[in-house]
Amino acid sequence: MRYFEEAKKIWQSYVPRSGQADTVEGELLRAVEKLRYEAHSNGNGNWDEGFKMFCNYLLETLANDKAFNLEAQTELAADIKRLLNYDYPYLEDDLYDRIADRIVEWSKFHKGPIKREKNPEQYR
Repeated sequence: MRYFEEAKKIWQSYVPRSGQADTVEGELLRAVEKLRYEAHSNGNGNWDEGFKMFCNYLLETLANDKAFNLEAQTELAADIKRLLNYDYPYLEDDLYDRIADRIVEWSKFHKGPIKREKNPEQYR
């Protein structure tokens, strides 16, 4: 991971102990770490609509954003779509780390923190 310290700062500053984050970058990082934990610890055995919502949030927020060139957008979309294949949990860290690095880059580009409305349908 290239931006571990920056991601750690986002986590400590914007990800609450429980529930959704009030900032986009906090929620993005919370989403990727929830997905990592579910795959690594549970083999996606608890996969449900909440995890799919995390993937969709990552896709919608990052994959077509002007913060990234076309190559990075394509890589992000492929990485997130790989996570959606929940029957085959992704157990390596590289993909999750790559997404987390892009979240840090997104935050720097948008000069965050960016406030967000919580999704009443997201229960994870």
